[in-house]
Amino acid sequence: MARPLLDTQVRDLTGKGPARRLRAQGRVPAILYGPKRNPLMLAIEAKQLEKLLSQGGSDQILVDLNLSAAGEEGVHPAMLKELQMDHIKDSIVHADFYEISLDEEIEIEISVRLVNTPVGAKSGGVLEHVKREIVVSCLPDKAVSSIELDVSGLDLGQSLHIRDIVLPEGITALEEGDITVAVVAAPHMAEPVKAAEGEEAEAAEAGEVKEEQS
Repeated sequence: MARPLLDTQVRDLTGKGPARRLRAQGRVPAILYGPKRNPLMLAIEAKQLEKLLSQGGSDQILVDLNLSAAGEEGVHPAMLKELQMDHIKDSIVHADFYEISLDEEIEIEISVRLVNTPVGAKSGGVLEHVKREIVVSCLPDKAVSSIELDVSGLDLGQSLHIRDIVLPEGITALEEGDITVAVVAAPHMAEPVKAAEGEEAEAAEAGEVKEEQS
């Protein structure tokens, strides 16, 4: 999966005042950290991050950060770990990036998309998407944002589990294989029955009242 390139500038001042001034200039305060580096304070054009978000997702996005800091010039692969939003203004407040190594596996969550219509739907079954993301391990260059799971063969009462997902080469699921991802549930008949019983009870009570009045 190709990583978007984000241009950055080093920022020396921290705190609420400098951060507000950055945002007024159309830039977002950010930080880059990791196990093999000291934290580096950055500023990124808000438009770059907005474009990144428009492509889907809000965290665990893999990117290349173009650094201009002395001694660290060049491209550094990183993962967007956290994005703070101002939901009233619908704007980005702060971004946290975690530097990664292309030679070391990372743990990420990927979305599971259900495709096709289950055969059980013809019998009135309801497809339930129980688990929408799974945790996997892979090298950064093998990472994907989502995978598809074909549910066309599912009949009433049948389910698919993590072990049934065919993952791309180089990607390993880190969760138990027997965890349910999707199931075709039978139509719920309990509630209508209860409603009918309630109506019968009301009718019986009404009959008793009439007898008492007569």
